[in-house]
Amino acid sequence: MSLLPPQIQKTIEEFSKLPGIGPKSAERLTFHLLRSSKASPEGLGGSLMTLKNELKYCKDCQMVTLQLQCSLCADSSRDQSTVLVVENPLDVVAFEKTFFKGVYHVLHGVLSPIDGMGPEQLKMKELVDRCTDGTVSEIIVATNPDVEGEATASYIQQKLGGAVAKITRLAHGLPMGADIEFADQVTLREALAGRRDV
Repeated sequence: MSLLPPQIQKTIEEFSKLPGIGPKSAERLTFHLLRSSKASPEGLGGSLMTLKNELKYCKDCQMVTLQLQCSLCADSSRDQSTVLVVENPLDVVAFEKTFFKGVYHVLHGVLSPIDGMGPEQLKMKELVDRCTDGTVSEIIVATNPDVEGEATASYIQQKLGGAVAKITRLAHGLPMGADIEFADQVTLREALAGRRDV
């Protein structure tokens, strides 16, 4: 039997469902909202409702937006024939800092059967549909270099191999400023495989 009222227990349970939030963090967040005048539960609740009710996915790239089409896809100066495929919207934010001039496609996850994430749960159909009209000449797969990211990259290659002239994968290897002696074997192997002319 819990000493806490059911409303508090329910709030802790809901916070615990968020990625990276364990039971203790969920308790701290719940009690912070209860006692803090600055962190208003009404403000948080209102923001969450707005998030769910007003935001939508861009008809082209699946980025979160307030419009039918996001500002990046609507920008006529961007190269619409080069599509960078990423796992989530925060990846778009990161790549925008690199001055990438193509457009994006956000999958909203990666293939992970253990987590119940198959092609149907991702924005994979939208990517395939986008590549059927002949305007996309290159797909750059920018999923994370882990098991799920590699499986997703292979699936994209399999689904789009005949529809797009060029499918590339981000190079993996040593980050700038890294010491070779401390790099693991996989990183060094990827660095060798992804070498380029100087």
